[in-house]
Formats: sequence, structure tokens, C-alpha cells
Amino acid sequence: MKKKLLGYYDYTVILTYSGMLFAFYGILCVLGQRYWEAILCLMFSGICDMFDGAVASTKERNEQEKNFGIQIDSLSDLVSFGVLPGIFVYMICGKSRLAGVVAAAFVLCALIRLAYFNVLEAERQKNSEGKRKSYLGVPVTTIAVLLPIVYLLYDHRICKRAIYFPLLLFAMGIGYLSPIEIKKPGIIGKIGLIVLGVLEALALLFFMGWDAV
Repeated sequence: MKKKLLGYYDYTVILTYSGMLFAFYGILCVLGQRYWEAILCLMFSGICDMFDGAVASTKERNEQEKNFGIQIDSLSDLVSFGVLPGIFVYMICGKSRLAGVVAAAFVLCALIRLAYFNVLEAERQKNSEGKRKSYLGVPVTTIAVLLPIVYLLYDHRICKRAIYFPLLLFAMGIGYLSPIEIKKPGIIGKIGLIVLGVLEALALLFFMGWDAV
């Protein structure tokens, strides 16, 4: 039997892998206190996650490949939209104990949310061939939209206190575990999110200075 590397490496997983790598580099940026770079990495991870499912659906996959896709997507999301925002908030709040506790709870909520999603998605794919139309709980990718906004307001001294970051994580953690049904955005919704992300990126560059690139 021919042996090969574990995992899958075709085009259907490129965006998922890329999103995780962006997030890891973002974590390194946070540790180096290069916060604007970390925020951009978070946003890039969000863009990758937005389209990885659509790319994967273009290829006929067997059951094992589908299950791998479910697992790898959530594992990547945990790094991108759980660990990265958690470390970001802990560092920007001066490594305070409160920020550390809130960040840890936030990552735990993201972990639970993603694991529960995996269970539901595996069951759904066994009983249905169609695409998912809604989510239970706030999607973890929402932090990729909200954290850049809070950071812009904080950096531009509109929100002058760092306490807004732990408050955001606290609210998002509750949203992750709340059994509310949220409709999956269609093409118009995705375009709107992309436009919002572009505006946020331009605002980051404007407030930080183009020479920071």
C-alpha cells in the first residue's frame, strides 16, 4: 500500500490552511505589539473563511474528505477567531488579570461553539445534500468584523479605555453559546462584509499612516 502524507492538500483546503497561517502570523504580530498588522491578519483570515466552503463545494468529495473539511475548518477557526483575538485583547490590555480571564473564557466559548457546530454539521450532511441555510449561535467569524472596529475607535481615541476589548469578548462569548438561529449570508451579504472589511482596512492604513506598511 502506497504511503503518503496525512491529510489532504488539494485546492479545496488552500483557503482554510491560508486562514490559519494568517492567524498564526497575527499572533506573532500581537506578541511583538504590532497590533495593526495583527488586525489585518485577522481580517484576512475572515476573508479566507468566508469563501473556503464555496471553493470546497466545487469538487466532488468522498465521506472522509467531507469529514476532514468539517474538522479542519473548525480547528482553523479556533486559532483565527478564538486564540488570536484572545491573545490580542490580553496584550493590548497590558496583560491584566481580568483581560486574561475574559480572554480564556472567550477562547473556551469559541471551542465549545465550534465543536458543537461540527456535531450538527456531520449529522446534517448525513441527512441532507443541500447547503446550510442558517447557524445556531453567533458565528465565530463575527469577531473578525467587530474587533477591527473597536480597535480603530480605541486607536483614534474615540473609545479611550482598553476595557472595551474585554467587554467585546465577553459579549461575543455569550453570543457564541446562545441558541439563536442566524441566517447564513448570501452573495449580497458576503459582498457587504467584504466592502466593510475593505473600508476597515483603509481606515487602519489611514489612521496608522501609509508609511507603516
